[in-house]
Amino acid sequence: MNAPDPNLQTDLHVGRYERSTGTSTEWWNVTVSDRPQMYRIEHGRGDDPANIDTVVDLENLKSKLQKWHREGFCRPGDAALIASKMAGGAGFIAELRRTAALAADRALTAPTANSAIIGTVHIPTGQADDALVPRLNPAYLFPERFGDIVRDIVENRRVMLIGHTGTGKTSLIEQVAARSQHGVLRVNMNGQTTIGDFVGFWTVKGGETLWVDGVLPTAMRHGLWLVVDEIDFAEPSILAVLTAVLEPHGRLLLKEKGNEIVPPHPSFRLFATANAVGAMSAYRHLYQGANLMNEAFLDRWRVYLMDYLSPDEEAEVLVRTLGGRISQSMADTLAAIAADCRAAFAREDLASAFSTRRLLDWAELMLRSGDPERAAGPAIYAKVSAEDAALIRSIIRHHIAFDE
Repeated sequence: MNAPDPNLQTDLHVGRYERSTGTSTEWWNVTVSDRPQMYRIEHGRGDDPANIDTVVDLENLKSKLQKWHREGFCRPGDAALIASKMAGGAGFIAELRRTAALAADRALTAPTANSAIIGTVHIPTGQADDALVPRLNPAYLFPERFGDIVRDIVENRRVMLIGHTGTGKTSLIEQVAARSQHGVLRVNMNGQTTIGDFVGFWTVKGGETLWVDGVLPTAMRHGLWLVVDEIDFAEPSILAVLTAVLEPHGRLLLKEKGNEIVPPHPSFRLFATANAVGAMSAYRHLYQGANLMNEAFLDRWRVYLMDYLSPDEEAEVLVRTLGGRISQSMADTLAAIAADCRAAFAREDLASAFSTRRLLDWAELMLRSGDPERAAGPAIYAKVSAEDAALIRSIIRHHIAFDE
């Protein structure tokens, strides 16, 4: 008889593998067989004698070990390690929650004359008489999920909002600015915006050569909020200029103006919106002309995915905007129609999105005329293709019974 190989006595596979079955312990025991390169495996429950006792080779044993692992078997020492790791994970979450709660408490300072409160976040106010402050919409709804974005604005993070057309990306920024009295500049990267429009250019006026600031240095000098809409359509030269400004306290170098450096005003904030970036890249075919954006550029932003309001939230916006002119049941019906149209857009059955602005316009006309179909003409049907109009009409008729 061949003696067991002493080198195998410390084999990592050797040992007892157990799992609890509630009333007893089920086990497999692995030992080195008398036969070279073979292993003896036994199976049993509790203190009962083994009901399986066989010999397998190494490859067979490895397959069985994988199967036992899937079924929850482990060695007692491994079980203690797993339990320790689980306890450590639970401790991490508990510690994280305590830290986050302390941060939230610090953010909930008493409001001052120079701050506005949005949700639970206090945001410093700007110049109340600035003509660039957006118009306040008192019916605008700030869901709780917007809280992180508002906090990022307070902390002067670079915020990019991505999502389909009509999800309210720009309006969120404008309504935060309206409540905190900050002026906003918007520039749309529609393919017509040049590097000169963005950074600045020299011009001749009255025989004198003058420098004209573009929107970026204007916002940086005067502490305005700059929204770069549809940044995924921007020219590479514009993105290159933005990259330096995206760094913390990043400054703008005006090479065209003798390398003048423009430091950011403390109130300056930079935002971007996009339709087909990051998590929205799968929809690039819906937004012809959108450019790929590399991760190095995206990593300089906090990127938030914006979705449409839920039907309940949108119904609330309708009631808050239209007041006593619309009942809750009517608002619920209109919100359901909008949700179905957006679902059709997501399936690519519709070529056009259905914004909250479009829904409100339709509701306003409907309340004036008393006729949903007549109101849908200028508010919806005339803005889309004949095919889209037919599908939207069928969705509306599914929810509203028209008098024939």
